[in-house]
This record gives sequence, C-alpha cells and structure tokens, in this order.
Amino acid sequence: MPTAPHVTAVSRLTVFPLYGLLIAYTTRSSDQRGLGDIAVVGVVGPSGATGDAVWRLATSMYANPPTSQAQARWILTQCTRARMCRAPSYRDLPQAKWTAELTRTMHLDGLFANHDILRTGTLVIE
Repeated sequence: MPTAPHVTAVSRLTVFPLYGLLIAYTTRSSDQRGLGDIAVVGVVGPSGATGDAVWRLATSMYANPPTSQAQARWILTQCTRARMCRAPSYRDLPQAKWTAELTRTMHLDGLFANHDILRTGTLVIE
C-alpha cells in the first residue's frame, strides 16, 4: 500500500466508540499476499478530532509517558478487541467504502496483532 495521505478503498470496517471518539479500524496489505499487515485506524464523524486524538488518548492510559511503540500497541489492542468482542454499540461493516486522510505512520518494532505498520488519521464512511 502506498504511503499517500489520502486512501480510498472498500474493505471490512469495525466501527466502535472509544472514550468519546468514534473509531474505524481496517487492514491493508503491503504486498500481493493480502496479509493485512497494515492497520488503518481513523477517527470518524463530525467531532472535529484528528488522528492525533487517538495518540493522545493512548498516552493518557499510562501513569508515565509511554513510548510511541507502546502507544501504537495500545491503539491496536483496542481495535482488535473491538473486532473480536462485537459489543452492541460496535458495528462490523463487511464491505464498506471509505476514504481516509492518514497523517501518521508508525513502523512497529515487531509484529503486533499481525500488524507491522499502524497508520492513523481521519476516516469517512461513504
């Protein structure tokens, strides 16, 4: 997947509330194997929040300032938890068309939740 800031795709989206934010999570692949090694996490809705809000939220969950890697793992944990738990307030959209403006890319220091890369920003579901 190119690292362009604007991405439009059709894929499975998991949409869930997280401490006042509405989050959408999906995966992309870096090559033809389709492994879903890139996590795409976007803030959805009219809140005016950006992808930075997710990183600030992750920081607030720790007593001491976490590393960027720890923040990324916290974000991914919330996304995979939401996808697996399917609480009533969560939505699973198997073939959603979406557009994201991805403003931050984090290359993880090791595979986490089957992801090597986390990209965050804002996301619009069409």
